[in-house]
Amino acid sequence: MAWEFSVLVVANVTASSDELLEAMRERAGEGACRFTLLIPASGAEARTRLEKALERMRGAGLESVSGQVGDPDPVVAVMEAWDPMKFDEILVSTLPTGSSRWLGLDLPHRLEKLTAVPVRHVISHPRPEVQTTPAPEHERHGVLAPLAAVFTRR
Repeated sequence: MAWEFSVLVVANVTASSDELLEAMRERAGEGACRFTLLIPASGAEARTRLEKALERMRGAGLESVSGQVGDPDPVVAVMEAWDPMKFDEILVSTLPTGSSRWLGLDLPHRLEKLTAVPVRHVISHPRPEVQTTPAPEHERHGVLAPLAAVFTRR
C-alpha cells in the first residue's frame, strides 16, 4: 500500500476558486493524498459555501475530499482542527494582497510556525456568484400601447 498524504486546505471566500482547485490538482499529481477543506466562518452561508466547494472539487476529479466549518478566526480554526498525526501539510488560499485580511495576519507563515509542517499559499480570486431574477412582467396593451401611460395607475 502506497503512502497517502493528508492535506488541510484552509479557505473561505476563495473555497471554490479556480486557483485553489488547480493547486489541489497539482498537489494530487505529486502523489496520493486526501484533502480536508476547512472554512473558518460561521452561519448557514459558511455551510452552503462548504457544500458548493466540495461539490466542485469532487466534480473536478478530487474524490478524496471532506470538509468542515470552523471558528471564524482562521488561526483558531486551524488549531482546533489540527492533529499532527492526521495532517502532513497545509494549503492556504487567500485573496490577493490588499484585499486579504488573512495576509494582513501573515496567516501562511503563522500556520507554518504553529504546526511545523509545509504550508503552501495560493492567491485566489473567488468565483462571482451569479444571481438572477426574472424580468418583470409588462402589461400588454396591443394597439393601445402608445396610450398605456395614460391608462396605467401608479
